[in-house]
Amino acid sequence: MQTIETTDAFKALIEDIKTTTPNYKDPLAFGIARVDLGQLNVEKSLQATYPVVNWDENFGSAAIFIRALAEQGIAVDFTQDEVVCNINLQFLKDCLNAFTPYSDEAHGDAHKNIQVISALYSQIINNGSLEGEFKVCFIFEDAPLESVEATYLKLYAISLAKVGLREINLNGAFGALPNVAWSNGQPIELEYLREFEIELKLANEFPHIDFVDKFPRFLQHIIPADNTRILDTSKVRFGAQLAAGTTVMPGASYINFNAGTTGSVMVEGRISSSAIVGDGSDVGGGASILGVLSGTDGNPISVGKNCLLGANSVCGIPLGDGCIIDAGIAILEGTKIAIQPEQLKKIMDVNTNMKMEGEIFKGKQLAGLYGLHYRQNSLTGEITASRSIREIKLNADLH
Repeated sequence: MQTIETTDAFKALIEDIKTTTPNYKDPLAFGIARVDLGQLNVEKSLQATYPVVNWDENFGSAAIFIRALAEQGIAVDFTQDEVVCNINLQFLKDCLNAFTPYSDEAHGDAHKNIQVISALYSQIINNGSLEGEFKVCFIFEDAPLESVEATYLKLYAISLAKVGLREINLNGAFGALPNVAWSNGQPIELEYLREFEIELKLANEFPHIDFVDKFPRFLQHIIPADNTRILDTSKVRFGAQLAAGTTVMPGASYINFNAGTTGSVMVEGRISSSAIVGDGSDVGGGASILGVLSGTDGNPISVGKNCLLGANSVCGIPLGDGCIIDAGIAILEGTKIAIQPEQLKKIMDVNTNMKMEGEIFKGKQLAGLYGLHYRQNSLTGEITASRSIREIKLNADLH
């Protein structure tokens, strides 16, 4: 690719690429990744690390990447949902030639893709690289996942809040990702450990295994906001989304992938996959928010703002703002909940769309309502709901 000298020439090149490349279309997402390859199967991708993730943005950079691949005889198939291609030194040179008008701004936020190309070029020139170690991935449709590279790209998009929780298709992720042993942030094929177990152990080279999973941990890939605290790396899985101000305590806490918080939240319990917790809420010690496979009949759970889930409680229905579930009780879709007539009126006063009669309700009927306080009568064991009069307020110094 010839050196582009001016921004006008760059824009003309982008237009030329889009008009002359057969079936061209802008990708939904793309990025360049460093890929950890298998120890036995050197063509098998185990993990993909993206320094920059582009989601529905920076289409000019995508066009340059596509043209640079074409210069190497690699034609991107735009009919595929996802495309993964190896890149080499010539690819990087071609991209740098095209990005010349912006080279002086390569360290600015607006040109992170140029910074990736420039840094990677320097790294390979100075240190060399393994064949297949660096790849470019394009996602053209939000479809079920097929590759490790595309799966990581989507997980990055969630954890970086480029997309909202529960907004993209993660079907196929478990099939695409291999189950590996993780040691100091690096994936190791289990087959490799079995094959060379004797030699590694006799040589005192058997690695310290931190955990075995398809997913890495959140902090292996994501730098959280300054006022976000994660006190134990094992408590948050990659693909979770943590809003600024979230605190994740050690102990019984856990946040799964495609789950997380939308504001400052205290997390001392479990937020299952697909569950979302609103700003100012407190998930008490050992409390559990059920996921779509955990008894919610496939209905994802959102917990509103300024809610409190007491220690060891179970939340199996969506909660509106200002709700409380007392410690040790489970509120599920089928749970029978008693509401006294005067309390029902107070609840309907703050839930204007609620038109209900009776004194016994199922949890599913109360899903998403505001300002409910769920209790258990200590004498009868009956689960009750009343209008909450308690304000839930987190300690501002902690968030």
